[in-house]
Amino acid sequence: MRKSRKKTAQKKISVADPSIHNGLRSYQTAFIEWTETIGLSAQTAATRQIALDYFIQWCDERGLSRPQDITRPMLEQYQRHLYHYRKANGQSLTYGTQLTRLNPLKAFFKWLTRENHILYNPASELILPRLPRRLPQRVLSREEVEAVLSQADVTTLAGIRERAVMELFYSTAIRRMELLQLKVFDVQIRQGTLMVRQGKGRRDRVVPVGQRALAWLTKYLNEVRPQLLTSYDDGTLFLTDEGQAYEKGRLGDMVRRRMREAGIAQGACHAFRHACATHMLENGADIRFIQAMLGHAELSTTQIYTQVSIVKLQEIHAATHPARLTRIKNDMQEIAIDAEKQTLLDALEIEDSEEEAS
Repeated sequence: MRKSRKKTAQKKISVADPSIHNGLRSYQTAFIEWTETIGLSAQTAATRQIALDYFIQWCDERGLSRPQDITRPMLEQYQRHLYHYRKANGQSLTYGTQLTRLNPLKAFFKWLTRENHILYNPASELILPRLPRRLPQRVLSREEVEAVLSQADVTTLAGIRERAVMELFYSTAIRRMELLQLKVFDVQIRQGTLMVRQGKGRRDRVVPVGQRALAWLTKYLNEVRPQLLTSYDDGTLFLTDEGQAYEKGRLGDMVRRRMREAGIAQGACHAFRHACATHMLENGADIRFIQAMLGHAELSTTQIYTQVSIVKLQEIHAATHPARLTRIKNDMQEIAIDAEKQTLLDALEIEDSEEEAS
């Protein structure tokens, strides 16, 4: 059975960890419960849980155990700690990861202030790091995507399943947890669409599925899934060899292995999401349609989400997505990387850091 996100996050706290008895833990528990109570997603709760784990461990090492002990200079010291921190491989934390660690602290201290646990909010004037305006470090080329997809041994049932999973990732740009939560009835083969229920921000959306991905998905549904079913079927789309729903780590490991076999040293599930958005942008897709596919409510504080019809989105998908059974002539010129495109790519970079942190 799948483990909840909350349990996954809490596994990072070892019983031997002295900070488990820190006084800040009770406030952390109440804050996470409040996060879930007001209807924020399980992913948000898990991200906040993990970020506060790191922070409380840092506080415990310095003898800080009460919210009243935390001042803005201390938070700025923690921010510098994140900036100078080096992982086991010697690499620093990306700015996206630093933001993922700091944003929950701002929410935590805002909650503490509102609940009158502290008199003022020490995080209210904390200046967060700004993401550098640059292209992503690693976006798979079309040739690399095809190389990864071809690693699945489609002469086996497991290989057909792997190919269907990766094709769906690349065609729809859905997130890993969104794919894990898919049910059979969420896929409309005839209409060529996929319903993502309760995605990030608890927003539903319908996304188009390309012809090639539909072909592999149909093959999986007809030839593979029936053989994986156990006596109990809850409708989960992708099943393991044991007939159970995938855990996110297991699915990520599978995609990561295929990428390594294709000679790609970094990346996993999110790489397909990034590649799909980038390749469609390069083929001339309007930023609004990519935004709708990705499930981003807004790209910036000044650009509000524009709802588009699934029919128009399917047309754009067919015209701009490189993975299709029949090539469709597209006379749209490649567009330059403008401010809107860069904002979207930055948003994907932040998502990638959140995936890594969770």
